[in-house]
Amino acid sequence: MPERASRSIRRILIANRGAVAARVIRAAKALGLEAVAVHSTADAQMPYLREAAAKICIGDAPATASYLNQEALLRAARDTGADAVHPGYGFLSENAAFAERVEAEGLCFIGPSPHWIKTLGHKTAARDLMRVHGMPMMRSSELLPDDLDEVTRIARDMGFPLMLKPANGGGGIGMLPVRGTDEIAAAWRQAQSTAAKAFGASELYFETLIDAPRHVEFQFLADRHGQVRCLYERDCSVQRRNQKVVEEAPAPYIPREAVQAMARRLETILSDIGYDVIGTVEMLYTPATGFTFLEVNTRLQVEHAVTEEVTGLDIVAAQIRLAAGEPLSAVLPVAVECRGHAVEARIYAEDPVRFFPSPGELTVFQPPSGDGIRVETGYAAGTRVSSHYDPMLAKVIAHGVDRNVAVARLTGALDRFRIEGVKTNIPYVLRVLRDPAFVAGQLHTQLGASIASRPL
Repeated sequence: MPERASRSIRRILIANRGAVAARVIRAAKALGLEAVAVHSTADAQMPYLREAAAKICIGDAPATASYLNQEALLRAARDTGADAVHPGYGFLSENAAFAERVEAEGLCFIGPSPHWIKTLGHKTAARDLMRVHGMPMMRSSELLPDDLDEVTRIARDMGFPLMLKPANGGGGIGMLPVRGTDEIAAAWRQAQSTAAKAFGASELYFETLIDAPRHVEFQFLADRHGQVRCLYERDCSVQRRNQKVVEEAPAPYIPREAVQAMARRLETILSDIGYDVIGTVEMLYTPATGFTFLEVNTRLQVEHAVTEEVTGLDIVAAQIRLAAGEPLSAVLPVAVECRGHAVEARIYAEDPVRFFPSPGELTVFQPPSGDGIRVETGYAAGTRVSSHYDPMLAKVIAHGVDRNVAVARLTGALDRFRIEGVKTNIPYVLRVLRDPAFVAGQLHTQLGASIASRPL
């Protein structure tokens, strides 16, 4: 990829909402920049809007009319004099067409180059590219044809168990295990339908299924001059319906030499292909298979805060500076050390047993505080949790000298988190944090679902 000239950023439009909008506002202020917050009609009273230099309504409550409305967002950037756009995570953060349109307007897109969003956003294309560069990965198929008999033949040739996965999108949406030929037809129809609704494309592929692996991801920053730095790894194995619930850094009980070797290998690969700004390489891990490639997330991750806590870095501020063209040597001038341990819990407005969303007004919202506790949220008492958006209320992050201290601090913080007006998943998260397998670091991707299935 050709180098792009450095840009002068003065005012950033945040094309997002909630906790990430509040987070970007804070990073912009730390850099002496102005932030423009957008909002839908449903979000007009969100507390972080008061912290922005300017705010502008971009449409009605449905995301398609507001936070996914590219025309409205670009118009807002023009009308407010923004010279950069930060997409946050979710919504349009990995939409290459939106990134291209931002740059066509002469604005700085605060993320990887559109080329990388497009190339790595398609899972089979990403796997093909990474395989050429020596990335370890499990066996996978090409894109599956729209023919059930042929799909069944491909599955039989590969051998079971398999995971049926959408070629576009991410977040675990549409992924379904297939353990025999009798499961293919129903899984294929369901995955096609889910992928079409979520990502606008129904392309699928098979990947060899590893039972109960660890889910480990490596955080990267990169400049536009070929330099890439790994900021250690995070364990995101505690999931429910393929959605991360608890994340921590560093990944416990994986040999450090294996982690360090994988990090160096990824740095070389990403530097060789010319990747830029920010990204996360997601991997599966078992002692038998080692690390195997899943995908690259070409954006800021929800769980970036645990890496910030163990490194002392402001990853969002670094993302902004790198997107503007600063060299990595200026953004990270000294060696980055990993200190202590951090654990994060995602707190959702949802029933803690059935896990259905629980919209409504937050009559009480009192986040915890204390030594080593950090809370990221876009909400306050009196604001309403809309049914139109992801129901995440907050992220609670705990840091300590070791994992035991961090987990104990997070457990205590969640015990103190007072929320009324909606149901939350806090009881479920506390069950996870107190589970003997979690406490012992016996982590795998089925642990969260197993705990959720047990009676209270």
